[in-house]
Amino acid sequence: MPSINLALSIIINLLLIMPLAGAAPVYAKAKQAINIAYLTQEQTAPPQLSNLDPFIKNKGLIGAELGIADDNTTGEFTGQQFNLKTVIVPLDGNIVDTFNQELANKFQYVVVNLTADQLNQLADFPAAKSVLLFDVATLDDALRNEQCRSNVLHLLPSRAMRADALAQYMMKKRWTKWFLVIGATQEGRLFADAIKRAAKRFGMKIVVEKLWEHTYDARRTTQSDVAVFTQTDDDYDVLVVADEQGEFGEYLDYRTWNPRPVIGTQGLIATAWHKTHEQWGAVQIQNRFKEKAGRWMEEQDYAAYLAVRAVGEAATRTGSGDMSRVKDYMLGATFALNGYTGAPLSFRSWDGQLRQPVLLAAPRSLVAVAPIEGFLHPKTELDTLGYDQPESQCQWAK
Repeated sequence: MPSINLALSIIINLLLIMPLAGAAPVYAKAKQAINIAYLTQEQTAPPQLSNLDPFIKNKGLIGAELGIADDNTTGEFTGQQFNLKTVIVPLDGNIVDTFNQELANKFQYVVVNLTADQLNQLADFPAAKSVLLFDVATLDDALRNEQCRSNVLHLLPSRAMRADALAQYMMKKRWTKWFLVIGATQEGRLFADAIKRAAKRFGMKIVVEKLWEHTYDARRTTQSDVAVFTQTDDDYDVLVVADEQGEFGEYLDYRTWNPRPVIGTQGLIATAWHKTHEQWGAVQIQNRFKEKAGRWMEEQDYAAYLAVRAVGEAATRTGSGDMSRVKDYMLGATFALNGYTGAPLSFRSWDGQLRQPVLLAAPRSLVAVAPIEGFLHPKTELDTLGYDQPESQCQWAK
């Protein structure tokens, strides 16, 4: 036993001495800095439709901050430092001017929480051509098709993806006859178009279609008027509502003439993220976000988190902060991002859309996750949602 202890002592002493014998001094290597900007504009609170849903001014920002923290956790091991700069344009400010002054030639990656028109305006600005823009706010199918831009990636599911997710679940339930109610806003009409496309794609039948035109306070009059509005000689399985602004959709449930479920923008909804989601590690990120923000994570927060994490993942795998290399890797076949929704997320190379599962949620429960089992695709079942490559009208990758 003494001889063993003596041998161990000699070995330890040698290990302590060896670095000092002729070893060159070791200096800490400077970390590779990767800078990401978050760009949004101040918003005014819309007309309050319910005291239960307070206006949230900072949707998106805290998700981006959480993403940076996770990027830097990995960066400790890869020698990379991820930095986030937040730019909030005043209500009367100009998006392009602010971008030119604050971000142009300084940032290669910009997370953009803006409207569709503002996004296109920014994407077409010459100084933004060499910047990769991450759209974390829009749902527009046109932006993924005929209006697509080669320097824009889209993080939220499009309206077509959401409508397809609902249609798949309705097909599983064999609820194939739909009564479609369309709001008077542009957003309502766009969602209705996506619903009609999904119905045709999956063999559903829209037996009744009506436009909601009431302009009075729905809260005071819907008890009687919804029943009259939904009277029809045609039987249907579900009432599908297209009301993204929430002007009337919440008042349809339990007030229809016939007892039917409500789906669409209210009732059973299709969404990227939901507070009731708890599977695949979602509880952990839900709790982290709530501790940081003091509220539940919203879709824009989730999208901004994914955008920042996508940069981190690609930069880690490529060992580079160069935008061209990072973008090529993101659009390649080996890119995979953990989105806590049961399947690796990746970008479609033909339109820049993030392919992802879509949650089907009621107000207080998660009902299903699309793609629904049984809907097959030669490459990935995630491409059964939204515009597949043969259907795409986007030209930037062709």
